[in-house]
Amino acid sequence: MSRVLTLWQKTSALPVVGTRVFSFAFGQQAPYFATIRPRFTELRPNHAELVIPKRRRVHNHLGTVHAIALCNGLEAAMGALAEVTIPADKRWIPKGMEVSYTAKATSDITCIAETDPQQWASDDPDLPVRVRGVRDDGTVVIEGVIRLWVTPKKTKA
Repeated sequence: MSRVLTLWQKTSALPVVGTRVFSFAFGQQAPYFATIRPRFTELRPNHAELVIPKRRRVHNHLGTVHAIALCNGLEAAMGALAEVTIPADKRWIPKGMEVSYTAKATSDITCIAETDPQQWASDDPDLPVRVRGVRDDGTVVIEGVIRLWVTPKKTKA
């Protein structure tokens, strides 16, 4: 089991503060993610969800959640998903992101990343992760794909 999944299972079981402890720790591993203050709500192989709170620090000139903050949230969700899903003998790196902004982000936004189990068993190193951001009322505000490059880990000689 991955370190990230172990940390999620241990911290999310804590009453009241568990998911916040995990979210803070995850943000410390990749400090840029901390800028959006993600709050992870679900994490399991092939699925990750987090919430970006709508607050002034992530607003654009319209007073909605900024497009790049949304992308940051999607990438954080994808990264957590990849860490808890990837087989132990493989490694990953993001190689691209394609997104469409479909509505104004006028509330907290739930960022969701998803894959299918068979994607991780494939020999094809190009692995698309489906991502979307959803407003409190269920409206999708951003959707797209983050492409990963998944290869075997190098063995030490």
